Amino acid sequence: MRWHGAEFPVVDTHADSLGAILDGARSLSVTDDPPSGQADIPRLLTAGVTLQFFSCWVESAYKPERALARLLEYVDAFHMRVATDPRVVPVTGLESFAALESGPPRVGAVLSVEGAEALGTDPAILRVLWLLGVRLLSLTWNQRNALADGAGEDPGGGGLSRAGRTMIAEMNRLHMVVDVSHLAAQGFWDVLGASDEAPIASHSNCRALAPHARNLSDAQMRALARAGGVQGITFVPAFLGGRADRERVVDHCLHHLAVVGNDRHLGIGSDFDGVPTPVAGLEDVTRWPELLDDLAGRGLADETVQRIAGGNFLTLLRDRWRQAATP
Repeated sequence: MRWHGAEFPVVDTHADSLGAILDGARSLSVTDDPPSGQADIPRLLTAGVTLQFFSCWVESAYKPERALARLLEYVDAFHMRVATDPRVVPVTGLESFAALESGPPRVGAVLSVEGAEALGTDPAILRVLWLLGVRLLSLTWNQRNALADGAGEDPGGGGLSRAGRTMIAEMNRLHMVVDVSHLAAQGFWDVLGASDEAPIASHSNCRALAPHARNLSDAQMRALARAGGVQGITFVPAFLGGRADRERVVDHCLHHLAVVGNDRHLGIGSDFDGVPTPVAGLEDVTRWPELLDDLAGRGLADETVQRIAGGNFLTLLRDRWRQAATP
């Protein structure tokens, strides 16, 4: 993205746009007239997004028996209807960044999985997903599964199972990013103790500003930062509290910075196409520059805004993918 006279990366660690393909609602290769949804390839290019994570979220109706089959439908949609677009570079490692940085402007697309029900307790399925290009996994959605309890089980949700710890160890070996968003609180703490590599919270806000089970407490935010992780502030109205507008998103960013004490552990995970009612002022991905303007308008230096926009997540990913893993 070019902003305030500088070029820098923009990284969004969570969007549910693949669901629109499976539902037959729209294609991501064109922008409808009038526009529908919040993100597609033309608008991602217009906004200057460098890396967009596309989440595979298996709906509850498919769990548990049909979860794997449904997950593979998402993976197929990504590879056949997103990654094949000449304006897209599927990003799976450091070599992908080199491809992304050469030639005409393109969008880097990263495949992620939200909720591990399709894996059961089998690390072999994790290894297959790695071969298929999955680079980020959240162990749960809001429910309980064989690996851990989701945030919907709180208050009183449990932590990682033995199988969950085994899965974390295999994710570390592969250098797959561990996502703590959607975990019950105890699971969050268990992941920080079990993972040798820094996890991220792909799309979670600040509980002090909105007391929602999906948000992180101040103690969790500080612990995630100490572990080297990054928190992605999200545009979900229910997770914002108070006004569901762009300024409230900035409030959560500023709270994180005040609690953590530096600007190296904050990013954005929009959840575009994941909620029925968008945040005012963030109706689609083309509003990214206005969010950055608001951050600067609240006193943040350009360098800090650039780290939030993508620099922090990109630094973590480059470190994570420093070497190719062999399943």
